[in-house]
Parts: sequence; structure tokens; C-alpha cells
Amino acid sequence: MIFSSPLPDVDIPDVHLTPFVFRRADDLADEVAVIDGPSGRTVTYGQLRESVARLAGGLAARGFGKGDVFAIMAPNIPEYATAFHGVASVGGINTTINPTYTAEEIEFQLRDSGARFLLTIPMFIEQATEAAGAAGVEEVFVFGEAPGATPFAALLEADPFTGFADVDSREDLVALPYSSGTTGLPKGVMLTHQNLAANLAQGEHALEMEDREVIVAVLPFFHIYGMEILMNGVLYNGGTAVTMPRFDLEEFLRIIQEHRVTRAYVVPPIVLALAKHPLVDQFDLSSLRTVFSGAAPLGAELAAEASARIGCEVVQGYGLTETSPVTHATPPGQFRPGSIGVAISNTECRVVDPDGNDLGVGEDGEIWIRGPQVMKGYLNNPGATAATVDEDGWLHTGDIGHIDADDHWYIVDRLKELIKYKGFQVPPAELEGLLLTHPAVADSAVIPVPDEEAGEVPKAFVVLKPGAEASPEDIMEHVAGHVAHYKQIRYLDIVDEIPKSASGKILRRILKEREA
Repeated sequence: MIFSSPLPDVDIPDVHLTPFVFRRADDLADEVAVIDGPSGRTVTYGQLRESVARLAGGLAARGFGKGDVFAIMAPNIPEYATAFHGVASVGGINTTINPTYTAEEIEFQLRDSGARFLLTIPMFIEQATEAAGAAGVEEVFVFGEAPGATPFAALLEADPFTGFADVDSREDLVALPYSSGTTGLPKGVMLTHQNLAANLAQGEHALEMEDREVIVAVLPFFHIYGMEILMNGVLYNGGTAVTMPRFDLEEFLRIIQEHRVTRAYVVPPIVLALAKHPLVDQFDLSSLRTVFSGAAPLGAELAAEASARIGCEVVQGYGLTETSPVTHATPPGQFRPGSIGVAISNTECRVVDPDGNDLGVGEDGEIWIRGPQVMKGYLNNPGATAATVDEDGWLHTGDIGHIDADDHWYIVDRLKELIKYKGFQVPPAELEGLLLTHPAVADSAVIPVPDEEAGEVPKAFVVLKPGAEASPEDIMEHVAGHVAHYKQIRYLDIVDEIPKSASGKILRRILKEREA
């Protein structure tokens, strides 16, 4: 059974991404496009468009063009958009790298992607140059100045590039982010001009971003969520992005208050802070209309707690790097506790059991997705591509969930993360949500541990709130009162922090390695 989006279809553009993103730049030439959060420095739409053209000219002068790969390894700063769209303008491909990577991890991505150039900031120049040398990168550029690198400003001295390279929007890549690699090595996700342009258009009836909204850009631009929603999406909709190079709660709250931020796209750990951290009470967050959480499951109770405290809707959506990223979102006024929202325009979904049979409303199974936002495939990895996207175009998400009678979708857990207790499936995310309802618990994670009799049993790791006290037995008893016997937590450790990726996902792999 195919479940189609309840939202109206939109026209899927067959365009070069950059002029599509900058569709309003002429009208908004004197309006602020990007603000550097820490310094308050502003860049207008006119200035940004000019710098994009100059960068494209500088790249073209170096013989960089269609199909060439440019690596960006930097935190969120206004010039990130200049770099990304300068590369795109000449038909190049952006591979975005997590700046916290080791030199070995950077080298792998540079080598696998075939990057010709690498752009970074002085703070990361040592690992950047080491990795670039090992991977055969031709030249390293740096925002500012650093030994062994060419200043980014030198690329802006060329004559502006006029127009945009001819591209086949369905085939030619514009972005090559790498999946997080929770299993095996990271994989390059091939995203075309049409993938990213389509996903911007598909948000029209779901995200409903109004004219001149102000968005705090705290999620990293190297991650697809930050790249497409906070960078491209804000520019596409004529808003203003206030960039944060790293998350700091006090700075995040100050930016919302000072710049009258209207919308915050975040991850669950930030929602957790909004719900529970005492600092929140010291700032005026009344400008916020919506907090939109993605990248990892958000518990219904936590969303409600944060919403009540800050006085606006806290909703969630869903997506994957492989889907550019958004597939589901909660339209304004349609919040449902625990729901990831509805499928966005032009998106089809199925719910499938382990034998490949379709399931109906209210039945849990693996969610499959088809739409114009689905990736072209994994770079240099046809086997992984075939295992993820079948020949009919259905992307197998690996996430377990269901649809209700009103077209709202719910994620239960990751297929590969389900704990198998005597044949019963136990979703870690459900237990993590329950743990957060304990008054002493600030954060949590649950993993399977081997058990001779049951096969696997749940083990929890929790971080206590400052000054709070609770024993492992107290917390396990709290959860036991809410779940069936087979879901009960059998072991619990109190820890200082839960390991998480830059996008906010719990790194259960690290916890499992500690237990091994």
C-alpha cells in the first residue's frame, strides 16, 4: 500500500541550484541575508551574490569546473554560503567535512570524493594540510591566513563569473555530504541539483516559512540538515540566517533575544536544554514562533515540556542525508505528540514487514520512501546503493514506524538498533523517552547487552540533572511502571555525558564498544 502526501503537489524544478536559491536576491539586494552571530557582522543579499560570482571567477581561473570536487571543512560562518554556491556556480561539487574529524578521517573523505581543493579555517589547518598532502589535494585555502595555505580572499580577486555552468539537474551533483558511518566507513551521498532544489520546493506547504523570517543557524552546514534548511532554505525564502560556529546555550539564547529570531531548527539535545536548563529563564524568547526538531527522535513529553516553557510550538520532522534531507514535517498548527508530521509534497511512503509485505494504518514496519529528493546513490559504492534504493526507486530507511488514520507518521526506532528480548522487539528510543520523564534525569541512552537466557536485554546510561539525586534502582523502577515486562531496563549506569554526533544522534556504537 502506497501512502501519498496529504499536501498539494508542487512543481519539481529542473534547474541549476544556485540561481534557484538566490531567486529573491535582486528584490532583497539591500536586505541582510546572513549575520555572524558572535560578532554581529552582516552580509546583504547583494553582497553575498557578488561574492559568490567572484569566488566562481577565482575557481574558474584555476581551471576548476564542472564535476570537480571542492571540500569545505569549516564551522558555520557567513562565507560558507559564498564557498558552497561559488563552487556550484561553475558546476563543481561540494563535499562538506566535519571539522572535528581527525586527519585520518579527513584524508579518507578527501581521497574517496576525489577532492581537488580544500577550504578550512586557521584552527584546523594542521590536520587539514596533513590530510590534504596524504590525499593528493592540489591546494588548501583558508578563511583568513595560515601557514601552508592560500587565503580564501585570493579567490575573490578574480573577475566575477557570469551566469552559471550548464548542468543536467537530474544527473549532475552539487553536494556530496558523507553519511555518519555508525556502521562501517562513511559513504558519500550523491545529491544532484534537482535533489536539493526539489526539497526546497517541497517545503512550501509544510514548513511555510514567511517573508523575512530570522533563523538561528546553529546546526552545522556540513550536515545536510544545516546545509539545506538553514543555509539554502533561508536564502531561498528570503530570510536572515544568524550563524553560530558552535553550540553554546547562553550564546544561542542571546542570539534569539537580540535578533528576535522567529524560528529555530534544532536537534533533541537543544530541546532538552530549552525544557530543563535554568539559563532559559534569563532570556526573552517571545519572538520564537516555532521550534522544529529533527535528526533524531524527540519524545512527546519532552516536546510538550519545552513548548509549555518557551511558549511556542515544538514540533518535529524527519529526513535523511539520502533524502536531501526532508521527507516529513509538521505543518503549522498540526502538532501531534510524538509525530514526525506528514509526508511532504510529492513524497510517497510505504510500511513494509521483514518479508517485504506492505502493512496498513497503525502497523509498525520499515518505512520506505520515494520522491524527487531521493539521492542518486552512494559514491563508488553500487552495492550499498542497491541495498538502500531498490530498482523501483524506493529508499529503505532502516527506520521502524507507522502512519495513523490522519496521515501523521511516527518513528518507533532504527531497524538495526532494536533490542531482541526473547524474540520481542524493544525500541531503545521508547525507553530513552521514558527515562527523561524521571525528575532527576537530564539525558539518556539505551543499548542492548548480551544475556544468556533472553538473548539481549536493555541497559541504560543516564546523566542526572545538576544537584539531583537518584539511584539506578529508583530510575529503573520508574521505567518499569510504564512498560511491559520484556521492555524493562535490566542494568543502568549513571554517567557524566551521553556520546552524540554533531547532528545530535546518540552514538550507541561507542556505548556498545565500552561494554564489549
